[in-house]
Amino acid sequence: MTDTTTTVTLAAGIEVPAGFVAEHVELYKGFHRAPELSSAEHRTAESIEARLTELGIEHFRSGGTGVVGLLTNGEGPVVGFRADTDGLPIAEATGLDYASTATGTLPDGSEAPTMHGCGHDTHITAALAAAQYLTANRDAWHGTAVLLFQPGEETAWGAKAMVDDGLWDRAPRPNVVLAQHVMPLEAGKFWLRPGNMASLADSWRITVRGRQAHGSQPEKSLDPIVAAASMVLRLQTIVSRELAPMTPAVVTVGTFHAGLKENIIPETAEFSVNVRTPDEDVRAHVLGSIRRIVAAEAAASGIEEPAIVEINRFPRLFNDAEHTARATAALEGGFGPGSVIAEPLGMGSEDAGWLGDAIGVPVVFWSFGAFPAEAFADGASPAGNHSPHFAPDAELAVVNGTGAALAVLLEYLGK
Repeated sequence: MTDTTTTVTLAAGIEVPAGFVAEHVELYKGFHRAPELSSAEHRTAESIEARLTELGIEHFRSGGTGVVGLLTNGEGPVVGFRADTDGLPIAEATGLDYASTATGTLPDGSEAPTMHGCGHDTHITAALAAAQYLTANRDAWHGTAVLLFQPGEETAWGAKAMVDDGLWDRAPRPNVVLAQHVMPLEAGKFWLRPGNMASLADSWRITVRGRQAHGSQPEKSLDPIVAAASMVLRLQTIVSRELAPMTPAVVTVGTFHAGLKENIIPETAEFSVNVRTPDEDVRAHVLGSIRRIVAAEAAASGIEEPAIVEINRFPRLFNDAEHTARATAALEGGFGPGSVIAEPLGMGSEDAGWLGDAIGVPVVFWSFGAFPAEAFADGASPAGNHSPHFAPDAELAVVNGTGAALAVLLEYLGK
């Protein structure tokens, strides 16, 4: 039962019973215990649907395991609000009493431990808590909140899958799409800036094919390991020698697999590359350079041109200037002057922008903090996203994530 004897302030002008926070902390812990990998968020989607049904909110599936809630309260603006839902193949090492022990199936069929190592569980909870508040306080707002519980953010698959599945044919077209993300940041602080908010990203799998031979007879081989190793090393010169020093870009080779035995020169070697770039021009340059280097090194080794397969491709995440100003004002109104920090462009990537870009609607994306001030004492910093030690404070995540969501939503929907 919700405690109605005391209240908690989520943001200026937004108060809820203390039991509201406790209820959603437990909801958050439930999501944290049971993460599911990208495109396999089946139980998560069912839990979201059950909660929306409890709240009397109409909903439908989109993009497989995506869920869309339509919370309508008369005539007025239409605002989309995205919360991503997938976990990561990480063995959790937080030591929390609600830590995940779940496993999931990777694309290659193998089993892996899973963790909400990027905080998407906080995003789900904040969106559901905001929906509960709006449902209970209909006199404070009007219009429609389109709640977008998006799968597959970690693979750049989910936003596009929802759009391709007819999302905006079934949901009303929004005036703006909002999204937020928890980060290793002090509670009550936010990162927000106009323009590019994240980097473009591309991941490729490159297969180098040579000729297999006995390790004692290298003259009979075309060694794919040597060729691939040369490619890996030469790729490191793209950023250092082809781009201007002030251009932010990253080329990372994250995997390299070849051979099964030390005395066999294998037929193939395979590696994957992850690229982060700030804009389409730099993206085209870097990707073109990768193709050029891979082909040239293959030719130098006397082997066929390697096969390149795209793993994923993240779109731009561009914060509309006018709407970013509105969101900034709402957050500073809710959490105080100086609470919004204009963080420089980071090299992380997001697919939330596709939800608005696909229909020409502005997007605003911000990051929120959910860590106590003491976590930053003496220059310290808590473990970041994608770490097995990533552990936002449960109560701070609920209060700040929900408070931020409501502050900006009510900037648009408030009467």
